[in-house]
Amino acid sequence: MDLKTIKTSPFNDQRAGTSGLRKRVSQFKQAHYLENFVQSLFDVLEDFQGKTLILGGDGRYYNDTAIQTITRMAVAAGFGRVLIGRGGLLSTPACSHLIRKTGSFGGLILSASHNPGGPDGDFGIKFNTASGGPAQENLTEQVFARSLEIDQYKLVESSDIELSATTTININNTKIDIIDPVEDYALLMQSLFDFEKIRVLLNSGFSVCFDAMHAITGPYAKKILGECLNISTEQLFNVTPLNDFGGGHPDPNLTYAHELAELMFSDNAPDFGAASDGDGDRNMILGKHCFVNPSDSLAVLAANAHLVPGYRNGLKGVARSMPTSTAVDRVAEQLGIQCYETPTGWKFFGNLLDAGRITLCGEESFGTGSDHVREKDGLWAVLFWLNIIAERKLSVAEILQQHWQKFGRNFYTRHDYEGVDSAAAQMLMKQLEQQFTGLNNKQFGHYTIKQCDNFSYRDPIDDSVSEHQGLRILFENGARIIFRLSGTGTRGATLRVYVEDITTDPARLEQDTQQALLPLLQIAEQLASIKLHTGQDKPTVIT
Repeated sequence: MDLKTIKTSPFNDQRAGTSGLRKRVSQFKQAHYLENFVQSLFDVLEDFQGKTLILGGDGRYYNDTAIQTITRMAVAAGFGRVLIGRGGLLSTPACSHLIRKTGSFGGLILSASHNPGGPDGDFGIKFNTASGGPAQENLTEQVFARSLEIDQYKLVESSDIELSATTTININNTKIDIIDPVEDYALLMQSLFDFEKIRVLLNSGFSVCFDAMHAITGPYAKKILGECLNISTEQLFNVTPLNDFGGGHPDPNLTYAHELAELMFSDNAPDFGAASDGDGDRNMILGKHCFVNPSDSLAVLAANAHLVPGYRNGLKGVARSMPTSTAVDRVAEQLGIQCYETPTGWKFFGNLLDAGRITLCGEESFGTGSDHVREKDGLWAVLFWLNIIAERKLSVAEILQQHWQKFGRNFYTRHDYEGVDSAAAQMLMKQLEQQFTGLNNKQFGHYTIKQCDNFSYRDPIDDSVSEHQGLRILFENGARIIFRLSGTGTRGATLRVYVEDITTDPARLEQDTQQALLPLLQIAEQLASIKLHTGQDKPTVIT
């Protein structure tokens, strides 16, 4: 096939974080836009000629087109092999596993995670390195700098690759393998969890439902939950990936997975419910009339990890992002292991995992994972919970109740204000931080402020420093209020307000979370004037 060089002009908005480059589909469809980013990446990478690139995505709109373009560019760049998930599909954790298992140079994941899809939705692309984890900031900054000066890109002229069946073809000196996107990941899950014990649980009448939200975990659920664990197809919802996610928002929370939530709190609720997001790296866990807060989920997994084959030898350590509740901290203390508090972003966990410092890690944004891959993993968390339930023979609610009785309960909530004017959101953060010097020791009812800061983190592995990671208001009794602006959206800013309180009082363990946190929520409004700055009377999403 002929190699073709295309003249182009640089773009000035292609800055990618570790969550990748996320933009509206309309931007990605601009002439040369995708090509400029991919060529900028290939221009700054080194020593990949003749090596393997993993390629796949969550099936959202523009996925197929992007795969054809990237494959032509990978051939032109000199990759020796490209592994593509059949149908162009590959979940984020499965891609991470494939990179590690095959010893690949890295992988390109086509996804905007939990953001909406379709022609009017979002698209994204990110590069994962040979570790299986997202690229570090130094690389993404090099890519951005290159994108400001790029003037050409290269690709081979070839017909489209047929992605619908597993096959092998050759284009010039590059071998293109279309592979089963599920098989290797399914084998990994069977090596970590006791599938036979889970089957016994399910055969006992324990009922399960799983919502794939018309996103990438549909094929994985059909294979692992359906074929391997014999869960009936009627219990697996929305398992056909659609390029617009069926018009829904593939974010597994109580707002966007409302059909599942309504079922789990109905008179006909199954014993266990779960959902995963657009690219398969997030999870939501529910029991009958019971929602498991993601922070509690991480703590429960850590406390019960010894019951699961893959973690029977104990945990090296655990880590959580700073906004995640401190529930796992007390588990780590009792286990006698280290607990790390990091900024939000999986790259910080990746450093700790690669160094052998931790085994489990998690973020409050419905993401948990372990050292089996270098990404969050939604279906892995579902199987972990099922394995624990099979061993303990308790309901989800009973497991939570016993956990709180032993460790205390962290009342915890996150209020998201989406689509906020960016300037107004920045002003809120600026004005709040300006108040910090006068807030120490200030008392609000029975809450006394102990410390206010903008969280910074020195990485214990590479000694890098990450500053301005979120405004923290810490109280004497362990309660916290945290304000962060999220970078995962493509429309305005998202203000996230995290509120946490802790109790060991048996009489309060069953109290409603929002009611328990009402005094702290009022303090947050009093200090930050959230309604005034956002123009919103209530949060878009409450978790």
